[in-house]
Amino acid sequence: MQRRFATGAVALAAAVAVAACGSDSGGGSSQGSSQGASGGKPVAGAPSWCGSKKITLALADGFGDNNWRRITTAEGRDEASKCPSVTKFVYTDGQGNTQKSISDIQGLAAQGVNAMVVFPDQGKAVLPAIRQAYKAGVVTVPYRVSPGGTAGQDYDAFVSTDFKQAGVLWGQWLVKALNGKGLVANLGGPPANSQSQDEYDGMMSVLKAHPEIKFVGQTPYNPTNWDPAQTQKVVTALLAKYPQIDAITTDFGAALASSFGAFKTAGRKIPAVATEDSNQLSCDRESLLASNPGFKLFTVDSQNWMVRTAIQYAVAKATGGQLPSTTVPQKPFEDSITGQPNKPKCDKSLSGDAFLSSHLSHQQIADALK
Repeated sequence: MQRRFATGAVALAAAVAVAACGSDSGGGSSQGSSQGASGGKPVAGAPSWCGSKKITLALADGFGDNNWRRITTAEGRDEASKCPSVTKFVYTDGQGNTQKSISDIQGLAAQGVNAMVVFPDQGKAVLPAIRQAYKAGVVTVPYRVSPGGTAGQDYDAFVSTDFKQAGVLWGQWLVKALNGKGLVANLGGPPANSQSQDEYDGMMSVLKAHPEIKFVGQTPYNPTNWDPAQTQKVVTALLAKYPQIDAITTDFGAALASSFGAFKTAGRKIPAVATEDSNQLSCDRESLLASNPGFKLFTVDSQNWMVRTAIQYAVAKATGGQLPSTTVPQKPFEDSITGQPNKPKCDKSLSGDAFLSSHLSHQQIADALK
């Protein structure tokens, strides 16, 4: 899986503004008390995770070409800009290609970045490259999707969220929405990714007590690569094969919205949906509800802001700041049945690509999606 270091891997490099910021609005849970290992000191007026040692920070994305990733990247840049010790921010897009993702990580280490946050879409396939960067002295922090391996041996820390808990929330809602009986199509990301597997496991921990709720299609999930075009193909095939689908669960609601035309083409109603929040999804539901009265919707927070916690940890470790927690909680965001904590909301002043759970400002969201 080795490949020569590629100078093209850093073609998307961009410097961030480096102004001090007084408050810490990152997405992590409680902050830890330990300090990073670089020997830096806290920076006055900056967040506690910002130490004084000057660094170059990189975000190595396994796949960057959808709206969730564009907003996530903007969240990461915004968080990094709060620490004046981050003098340069470099971004790479693995484009969903395992070899390019490996090459990007290797190239960033070769050019001498001090800290690297990695979204390891390809899972264990990129672990050797992550380990190589870590062994070379780069503070290396994979997040959200597990690459396998062990913190302290293969990388500094893994910033995680409990995707099983998202699945538990979906499963509990399905029981309520389906009155304990129905057929569910579960859509996930690339084959073998840990997020989609964990979400399925979480749902099953609830649904095992409700045997009349069953999954159709592939289990644990029907792979879509988190790509709208592929999602549409998968949904079209499921509609052709299964005359009854009472609910859909998916970890990328924005991609699911691209498939609603397939329901109309097939002469089918849109069923109940449990997913992550998406402005497009909520807006489509608003416009389609009259003709699709069974279109109930439940969403968990899309967690674009989770990258902020990974940025905080990598920067703290490399600059000598205070290390944050490495766990980000799963939270409900919308429920059309109870209205708690929010009713589904369509913000027509933003594009459909937006995520209203984002921690960016309204203008920052708009700018990220231009």
